[in-house]
Amino acid sequence: MEAQEKSFSGIKLTGFQALLIILLFAVLAVFTILLSKVWSIILGVICIFCIVFMFPGFMIIEPNNSRVLTFFGRYAGTILKNGFYWVNPLYLKAKVTLRILNLDIEPIKVNDKVGNPVMIGAVVVWRVKDTYKASFDISGNVRDFVKIQSDAALRQVAGMYAYDTNETTDKVTLRSDESGEVTKRLEEELNSRLAIAGIEIVEARINYLAYASEIASVMLRRQQADAIISARERIVEGAVSMVHLALEKLQKENVVELDEERKAAMVSNLLVVLCADESAQPVVNTGTLYQ
Repeated sequence: MEAQEKSFSGIKLTGFQALLIILLFAVLAVFTILLSKVWSIILGVICIFCIVFMFPGFMIIEPNNSRVLTFFGRYAGTILKNGFYWVNPLYLKAKVTLRILNLDIEPIKVNDKVGNPVMIGAVVVWRVKDTYKASFDISGNVRDFVKIQSDAALRQVAGMYAYDTNETTDKVTLRSDESGEVTKRLEEELNSRLAIAGIEIVEARINYLAYASEIASVMLRRQQADAIISARERIVEGAVSMVHLALEKLQKENVVELDEERKAAMVSNLLVVLCADESAQPVVNTGTLYQ
């Protein structure tokens, strides 16, 4: 049967009750020692020993913190309620925080779905859900365990998606995740890996994404080329629409009659003017239309 977290059911006093008992022992010790008799001195020494024995049993539990108690290697339970307490000093009291913690995963180099090397980093927000598992089911520091597993989960999820839509026909990529699928997959992967340690993932998201340095310049030129092509397509589309509108207006309002050859020349000139990178230099024709 798998062991689970349980509440501490042993003797537990409030700290103020224990202080009152210590005060009574102190008064009794002073009184018996002042009697200056053998039996009273022995009783006074016993009271002093009890006082010294009781002092290590005090503990203060702050909000969203806990104490995991073990008695000679046996798990005795967890105290979750905050306050000032006293328990048997022979119990070992390990502090386990239940507060929400952040982990910033430094950018790591991975290969995306299509094999491109990318640098990817993430932020993981987590907390301890089960103090027993966090204390006894893993070896070492809990934060180190979360860091290593988060690194592994991020590598696996990054390999499931391409960096951008330029590389694949998939709608969801690492760069364009409007539906939140990548974030959801990362959280699920983290939860499956960290459940063994009693850890719950509150949130996980990618906070850094870029091509690796060895292909960054090439990909930048590719993106620039794609942007130029896209812009040219929009310019040509707009220019054709404007030329078409101009010809329709001239024909409809009978401004001038143009044969097919003149129309072709006009279309050519307008497209040159509208699609050029620089402003066109006008040439005034002082002759006839055909000169």
